[in-house]
Amino acid sequence: MKKLWQALILVRRCDKRSFRLRILYVVLQSILPLVNLYILKLLVDTVTAAATHSASAVVVSPLTLLAAMVAVFLVNRIIGALNGINNDILGQKLVDYMADIMQHQSARLDMAYYDNPDYYDSLHRAQQEATSRPLVIMGNFMALFGSLLSIAGVVAMLTAASWWVIAVMIVAVMPGFAVRLYKARRIYRFRRDNTQLYRRTAYYSAILSSRDYAKEMRAYNLTDFFRRRFVDTRSRLVGQLLRISRRLGSLDILSAFIEAAAMFAVVALLIRQALAAAITIGTFVMLFEAFRRGQSYLSSLVASIASLYDNRLFVTNLFDFLDFRPQIVSPAAPLPMPDKIVSVEFRDVTFRYPDMQHDLLQHYNLTAPLGKLTRIEGQNGFGKSTLVKLLLRLYDPQQGSILINGIDIRRFSLHDLRCAVGVLFQDFGRYALTATENIAFDPAADVSRAASLAHADTFIQQLPESYHNMLGRTFDRGAELSMGQWQRIAIARLLHTDAPVLVLDEPMAWMDIPSRQLFNDTLEKINPDKIIIIITHT
Repeated sequence: MKKLWQALILVRRCDKRSFRLRILYVVLQSILPLVNLYILKLLVDTVTAAATHSASAVVVSPLTLLAAMVAVFLVNRIIGALNGINNDILGQKLVDYMADIMQHQSARLDMAYYDNPDYYDSLHRAQQEATSRPLVIMGNFMALFGSLLSIAGVVAMLTAASWWVIAVMIVAVMPGFAVRLYKARRIYRFRRDNTQLYRRTAYYSAILSSRDYAKEMRAYNLTDFFRRRFVDTRSRLVGQLLRISRRLGSLDILSAFIEAAAMFAVVALLIRQALAAAITIGTFVMLFEAFRRGQSYLSSLVASIASLYDNRLFVTNLFDFLDFRPQIVSPAAPLPMPDKIVSVEFRDVTFRYPDMQHDLLQHYNLTAPLGKLTRIEGQNGFGKSTLVKLLLRLYDPQQGSILINGIDIRRFSLHDLRCAVGVLFQDFGRYALTATENIAFDPAADVSRAASLAHADTFIQQLPESYHNMLGRTFDRGAELSMGQWQRIAIARLLHTDAPVLVLDEPMAWMDIPSRQLFNDTLEKINPDKIIIIITHT
């Protein structure tokens, strides 16, 4: 129950007013149909009395009772419409609220999580449940609450017939309840055990529709290959699901026969009482309808409980993901970043990635002083790019330390450290934003100096909307750039930060010879004021 309450609290937090209105509407929608049922009983008795000329039995005009019934019906429909609007509002706010929670959680976790397939499984399951399950759980709770109110009213009415009727009504729904619980557990276990298969289908689908893979899909005629992979994986999943569904469906049919037998027995009892004049025609109609609705309310109650059980299992995926905690965090009392950084040092650093069988770096040492261009050269797999991740504390080394001005970087806050170190990654980002936003992530920023230093200003100014032009072809009016131009945009982004330490991983990988010379001239200009580390292949 703890996870269910946590999910309900999430819904309440996203919009307290809509949450309270939901409760109010459920209470009214549970009571009003029973009020109408009692009015129907009075109306039938009144019409029957009038038809048999028993004027003394006519207390209220049939038209008055009809008007009351129509009024209650109208109010119930209006509340239903208002509840629908309120649910839409609550649903959309929950989507935004949960998206914010998921994005915040993903952003604060260590990079090591991205090296673990279990993390991707957990993330996939959480993403599937995050925007829907909490609202469904609230709906289950509200349906459970509403069903209990309605059942209480029905029980009060059926006591006029027999307690035996109430017992039969309750016992009849128990087999269906057991089937629903069994089904919930089977489906949950199936989806959890097959998370990687679901991820594979999503992966194959993304490859088939992604721009990044579009060229190779066509050049190597890979479409049929990945479509077959998608279809085969889906076939495995669907086949197993259908086998489970058929087995559970037969049990569901059996429980339906039990409920039908119960209805036959109870209605036969009511008919016998009516024929013996033990109850009026109006009472017969009311009790018959009360029993029929009682079965429906009990079925709804059972469905709500089963669904809560089902959702308790699935919502665990969401909270399992939210329970992840980063291991790389800022110290409780961080030191301030030095006003002037004069050295960066890797001292006796040994590091391996999670689940890796060997050390990528062993007792590595390097000192990068202010005013001197420090170059790191090596072959693929040497660990050059890993040094960047360690300097940013995306990972921590197993042994050794990384120092700024002789101070271990673990003594600085993560925010201050990452503001002090500007990085051009080898796999730099290409954002579907304007040129200005790609450099500064601020549409009002002046990025002309950084663009000029990176020699990106020339081609930016040739765009139809210059710095306000959208880059990439993801959205309307976007301009596609060459990889060399994208790299210069990324260099401009690095230079705009004005960080005292700059690390450039393969900065000339996409540059032609004239561009490389211009870039080297830029480095000479900024070198005296910064620590610059250049990573290249040998």
